Amino acid sequence: MTTAVALDGTRTRDWMRRFSDSVYATEAELTALDQRAGDGDFGTNLAAGVRAAGLLLARTDESAGPAETLGVMATSFLDEIGGTSGPLFGLLFQSLSGAAAASGSSLTTVALADGTARGLAAIRRVGDAAPGDKTLVDALDPAATALRAAGTAPAATALAAAAEGAWQGVRDTASLSARMGRASYLGERATGVPDPGAVGIALFFASAGATVPALGPLLRPSG
Repeated sequence: MTTAVALDGTRTRDWMRRFSDSVYATEAELTALDQRAGDGDFGTNLAAGVRAAGLLLARTDESAGPAETLGVMATSFLDEIGGTSGPLFGLLFQSLSGAAAASGSSLTTVALADGTARGLAAIRRVGDAAPGDKTLVDALDPAATALRAAGTAPAATALAAAAEGAWQGVRDTASLSARMGRASYLGERATGVPDPGAVGIALFFASAGATVPALGPLLRPSG
Protein backbone atom coordinates (compact mmCIF):
# COMPACT_ATOMS: atom_id res chain seq x y z
CA MET A 1 0.00 0.00 0.00
CA THR A 2 1.41 3.38 -0.94
CA THR A 3 1.58 6.15 1.60
CA ALA A 4 -1.89 7.60 1.06
CA VAL A 5 -3.09 10.38 3.33
CA ALA A 6 -6.44 8.58 3.62
CA LEU A 7 -8.06 5.42 2.25
CA ASP A 8 -10.68 5.83 -0.46
CA GLY A 9 -13.21 3.16 -1.39
CA THR A 10 -10.84 1.28 -3.69
CA ARG A 11 -8.01 1.14 -1.13
CA THR A 12 -10.41 0.02 1.59
CA ARG A 13 -11.81 -2.74 -0.60
CA ASP A 14 -8.28 -3.85 -1.48
CA TRP A 15 -7.47 -4.00 2.25
CA MET A 16 -10.46 -6.25 2.87
CA ARG A 17 -9.44 -8.51 -0.01
CA ARG A 18 -5.92 -8.81 1.38
CA PHE A 19 -7.37 -9.59 4.80
CA SER A 20 -9.40 -12.40 3.22
CA ASP A 21 -6.30 -13.71 1.46
CA SER A 22 -4.35 -13.58 4.73
CA VAL A 23 -7.05 -15.56 6.53
CA TYR A 24 -7.16 -18.19 3.81
CA ALA A 25 -3.36 -18.47 3.78
CA THR A 26 -3.13 -18.94 7.55
CA GLU A 27 -6.38 -20.80 8.25
CA ALA A 28 -4.61 -24.06 9.08
CA GLU A 29 -2.23 -22.29 11.47
CA LEU A 30 -5.11 -20.47 13.15
CA THR A 31 -6.93 -23.77 13.57
CA ALA A 32 -3.85 -25.41 15.06
CA LEU A 33 -3.46 -22.56 17.55
CA ASP A 34 -7.10 -22.76 18.56
CA GLN A 35 -6.90 -26.51 18.98
CA ARG A 36 -4.27 -25.88 21.63
CA ALA A 37 -5.96 -22.94 23.35
CA GLY A 38 -9.64 -22.90 22.42
CA ASP A 39 -12.46 -24.73 20.70
CA GLY A 40 -10.49 -25.42 17.53
CA ASP A 41 -12.91 -23.56 15.27
CA PHE A 42 -11.42 -20.07 15.07
CA GLY A 43 -9.68 -20.52 11.72
CA THR A 44 -12.81 -22.02 10.20
CA ASN A 45 -15.05 -19.28 11.57
CA LEU A 46 -12.77 -16.45 10.44
CA ALA A 47 -12.52 -17.98 6.96
CA ALA A 48 -16.30 -18.32 6.83
CA GLY A 49 -16.63 -14.65 7.77
CA VAL A 50 -14.36 -13.33 5.04
CA ARG A 51 -15.95 -15.73 2.53
CA ALA A 52 -19.42 -14.41 3.32
CA ALA A 53 -18.12 -10.84 3.13
CA GLY A 54 -16.49 -11.54 -0.22
CA LEU A 55 -19.78 -12.75 -1.66
CA LEU A 56 -21.55 -9.62 -0.46
CA LEU A 57 -18.76 -7.33 -1.67
CA ALA A 58 -18.94 -8.94 -5.10
CA ARG A 59 -22.54 -7.68 -5.32
CA THR A 60 -21.58 -4.21 -4.13
CA ASP A 61 -20.77 -1.40 -6.53
CA GLU A 62 -17.01 -1.09 -7.03
CA SER A 63 -17.36 2.64 -6.44
CA ALA A 64 -18.66 2.09 -2.88
CA GLY A 65 -16.92 4.13 -0.22
CA PRO A 66 -15.09 2.89 2.89
CA ALA A 67 -18.20 3.08 5.09
CA GLU A 68 -20.20 0.78 2.82
CA THR A 69 -17.36 -1.71 2.39
CA LEU A 70 -16.75 -1.92 6.13
CA GLY A 71 -20.50 -2.12 6.67
CA VAL A 72 -20.59 -5.21 4.46
CA MET A 73 -17.84 -6.74 6.59
CA ALA A 74 -19.83 -5.96 9.73
CA THR A 75 -23.03 -7.46 8.36
CA SER A 76 -21.26 -10.64 7.30
CA PHE A 77 -19.61 -11.22 10.66
CA LEU A 78 -22.54 -10.15 12.83
CA ASP A 79 -25.24 -12.02 10.92
CA GLU A 80 -23.57 -15.01 9.32
CA ILE A 81 -20.83 -16.28 11.64
CA GLY A 82 -21.32 -18.28 14.78
CA GLY A 83 -19.09 -18.63 17.79
CA THR A 84 -17.61 -15.81 19.79
CA SER A 85 -15.29 -14.39 17.17
CA GLY A 86 -17.88 -13.44 14.55
CA PRO A 87 -19.82 -10.89 16.63
CA LEU A 88 -16.66 -9.39 18.13
CA PHE A 89 -15.02 -8.82 14.76
CA GLY A 90 -18.38 -7.58 13.51
CA LEU A 91 -18.44 -4.93 16.23
CA LEU A 92 -15.01 -3.68 15.14
CA PHE A 93 -16.06 -3.47 11.49
CA GLN A 94 -19.30 -1.76 12.49
CA SER A 95 -17.44 0.87 14.49
CA LEU A 96 -14.95 1.48 11.67
CA SER A 97 -17.83 1.82 9.21
CA GLY A 98 -19.48 4.42 11.40
CA ALA A 99 -16.24 6.37 11.75
CA ALA A 100 -15.72 6.23 7.97
CA ALA A 101 -19.23 7.56 7.37
CA ALA A 102 -18.60 10.44 9.75
CA SER A 103 -15.34 11.36 8.01
CA GLY A 104 -16.86 11.68 4.56
CA SER A 105 -15.74 9.89 1.42
CA SER A 106 -12.34 8.72 2.71
CA LEU A 107 -10.99 6.91 5.75
CA THR A 108 -8.48 9.15 7.50
CA THR A 109 -6.09 8.19 10.28
CA VAL A 110 -8.26 10.12 12.71
CA ALA A 111 -11.30 8.11 11.58
CA LEU A 112 -9.34 4.86 11.84
CA ALA A 113 -8.30 5.76 15.38
CA ASP A 114 -11.83 6.73 16.35
CA GLY A 115 -13.41 3.62 14.83
CA THR A 116 -10.85 1.28 16.37
CA ALA A 117 -11.25 2.89 19.79
CA ARG A 118 -15.04 2.61 19.56
CA GLY A 119 -14.75 -0.99 18.44
CA LEU A 120 -12.42 -1.78 21.33
CA ALA A 121 -14.85 -0.20 23.79
CA ALA A 122 -17.79 -2.16 22.36
CA ILE A 123 -15.88 -5.44 22.45
CA ARG A 124 -14.75 -4.85 26.02
CA ARG A 125 -18.31 -4.00 27.03
CA VAL A 126 -19.85 -7.05 25.39
CA GLY A 127 -17.10 -9.53 26.21
CA ASP A 128 -16.15 -8.15 29.63
CA ALA A 129 -12.48 -8.55 28.69
CA ALA A 130 -9.56 -6.32 29.59
CA PRO A 131 -5.94 -6.16 28.47
CA GLY A 132 -4.07 -9.04 30.06
CA ASP A 133 -6.98 -11.50 29.88
CA LYS A 134 -5.47 -13.27 26.84
CA THR A 135 -8.12 -12.32 24.30
CA LEU A 136 -8.21 -10.34 21.06
CA VAL A 137 -8.30 -7.22 23.24
CA ASP A 138 -4.58 -7.74 23.87
CA ALA A 139 -3.91 -7.04 20.18
CA LEU A 140 -6.67 -4.50 19.59
CA ASP A 141 -5.73 -2.28 22.53
CA PRO A 142 -2.13 -1.59 21.34
CA ALA A 143 -3.41 -1.16 17.77
CA ALA A 144 -5.85 1.49 18.99
CA THR A 145 -3.08 3.18 20.99
CA ALA A 146 -0.79 3.29 17.93
CA LEU A 147 -3.51 4.77 15.74
CA ARG A 148 -4.30 7.43 18.31
CA ALA A 149 -0.61 8.29 18.63
CA ALA A 150 -0.31 8.61 14.84
CA GLY A 151 -2.39 11.78 14.86
CA THR A 152 -2.81 12.98 11.29
CA ALA A 153 -0.04 10.82 9.78
CA PRO A 154 -0.78 9.11 6.45
CA ALA A 155 -3.15 6.18 6.83
CA ALA A 156 -0.58 3.66 5.60
CA THR A 157 1.96 4.81 8.18
CA ALA A 158 -0.61 4.69 10.98
CA LEU A 159 -1.87 1.24 10.00
CA ALA A 160 1.68 -0.13 9.85
CA ALA A 161 2.21 1.11 13.41
CA ALA A 162 -1.11 -0.44 14.46
CA ALA A 163 -0.05 -3.76 12.96
CA GLU A 164 3.30 -3.63 14.76
CA GLY A 165 1.57 -2.96 18.07
CA ALA A 166 -0.96 -5.71 17.46
CA TRP A 167 1.70 -8.32 16.66
CA GLN A 168 3.60 -7.43 19.83
CA GLY A 169 0.36 -7.82 21.73
CA VAL A 170 -0.11 -11.23 20.12
CA ARG A 171 3.34 -12.39 21.16
CA ASP A 172 2.74 -11.13 24.69
CA THR A 173 -0.39 -13.28 25.03
CA ALA A 174 1.76 -16.42 24.91
CA SER A 175 2.93 -15.77 28.46
CA LEU A 176 -0.50 -14.82 29.81
CA SER A 177 -3.00 -16.96 31.69
CA ALA A 178 -6.43 -16.81 30.09
CA ARG A 179 -9.30 -15.40 32.13
CA MET A 180 -11.96 -15.68 29.42
CA GLY A 181 -13.23 -18.44 27.13
CA ARG A 182 -12.30 -22.09 26.87
CA ALA A 183 -8.59 -21.33 27.29
CA SER A 184 -9.32 -20.29 30.87
CA TYR A 185 -10.24 -23.92 31.63
CA LEU A 186 -7.07 -25.36 30.11
CA GLY A 187 -4.68 -23.92 32.67
CA GLU A 188 -1.02 -24.57 31.90
CA ARG A 189 -1.90 -26.39 28.66
CA ALA A 190 -2.61 -22.99 27.07
CA THR A 191 0.61 -21.43 28.36
CA GLY A 192 3.01 -20.55 25.58
CA VAL A 193 0.25 -20.41 22.97
CA PRO A 194 -0.63 -17.00 21.49
CA ASP A 195 -4.32 -16.16 21.57
CA PRO A 196 -5.91 -16.97 18.18
CA GLY A 197 -8.36 -14.06 18.36
CA ALA A 198 -5.50 -11.65 18.93
CA VAL A 199 -3.76 -13.15 15.89
CA GLY A 200 -6.88 -12.45 13.83
CA ILE A 201 -6.81 -8.80 14.85
CA ALA A 202 -3.14 -8.50 13.94
CA LEU A 203 -3.85 -10.14 10.57
CA PHE A 204 -6.51 -7.52 9.92
CA PHE A 205 -4.25 -4.54 10.52
CA ALA A 206 -1.22 -6.11 8.85
CA SER A 207 -3.28 -6.81 5.73
CA ALA A 208 -3.67 -3.09 5.20
CA GLY A 209 -0.12 -3.19 3.87
CA ALA A 210 0.25 -6.68 2.40
CA THR A 211 -1.15 -10.19 2.50
CA VAL A 212 0.26 -12.27 5.36
CA PRO A 213 1.34 -15.64 3.94
CA ALA A 214 2.30 -17.39 7.19
CA LEU A 215 2.16 -16.81 10.94
CA GLY A 216 5.31 -18.57 12.13
CA PRO A 217 7.83 -15.72 11.68
CA LEU A 218 5.44 -13.21 13.23
CA LEU A 219 4.77 -15.25 16.35
CA ARG A 220 8.39 -15.74 17.36
CA PRO A 221 9.42 -13.65 20.38
CA SER A 222 11.21 -10.48 19.33
CA GLY A 223 14.78 -9.83 20.36
